[in-house]
Amino acid sequence: MAGKLKITLVKSTIGAIPKHKKTVEALGLKKPNKSVEMPDNAAIRGMIDQVRHLVKVEEI
Repeated sequence: MAGKLKITLVKSTIGAIPKHKKTVEALGLKKPNKSVEMPDNAAIRGMIDQVRHLVKVEEI
């Protein structure tokens, strides 16, 4: 768990519940098909797990 993750928002948050919208925003994602690189740690993994239906994750 020491690498980096590339997280891409693949689905819009328009119909999502407010908690999921805030989680996606906290990950640094604002628009669909935009990506961010985050450290691979337990906190980020937990956030990704919460919104796994909205994002795509790749290890880099």
